[in-house]
Amino acid sequence: MGLFGRKNSSTATATADSPGSVSAPVAVDPALAELSGTYTIDPAHSSIGFTVRHAMVTNVRGSFTEHEGTLTLDGANPAASAASIDVKIASVDTGIADRDGHLRSGDFFDAEQFPLMSFRSTEARALGGDKYRMIGDLTIKGVTRPLAIDLEFNGTATDPYGNQRVGFEGGAEILRSEWGLTWNAALETGGVMVSDRVKLTFDISAIRAAA
Repeated sequence: MGLFGRKNSSTATATADSPGSVSAPVAVDPALAELSGTYTIDPAHSSIGFTVRHAMVTNVRGSFTEHEGTLTLDGANPAASAASIDVKIASVDTGIADRDGHLRSGDFFDAEQFPLMSFRSTEARALGGDKYRMIGDLTIKGVTRPLAIDLEFNGTATDPYGNQRVGFEGGAEILRSEWGLTWNAALETGGVMVSDRVKLTFDISAIRAAA
């Protein structure tokens, strides 16, 4: 069951690959439609992380421990849904203080001059079932480029404090050089110290704002 409802199985489905076709009616599950609203990301129960290949042989994993954002969910019209996230670069944490300091420096993020990494959605797509794609603009170090994040809806629950929560998890891949993160060092055995390709991961818990 998807977050934004389901297509009526008794009606022919129209897609973007069917020229001249007419959009089929969408039957919206009332329980899911009730999730429409604005949600605040709960940083205490969410994580934004990354994985990058180091020295060609292993992976380094890290996260940004300070971030904030909102989700706007529209159960009747998924294309009207949106996301906005700001991440504090200085909160980068790989478990090694010296490495974190290097990442904050001008060689990488230059956290003093560019304290935030941000994502602003421009389009949302329902991919079927509980899978969705949020497309938007990712800004790092003053460079803004498009990014598509594939997400899975994990469900909804009311916590012990009466808050209605929704959960999503997913990820994306980027080439860090496209955002001006070009520092590297050559290895004697060939290759480079840090891969250009970085995997981003999102595990989001968000609380519905009061009406």
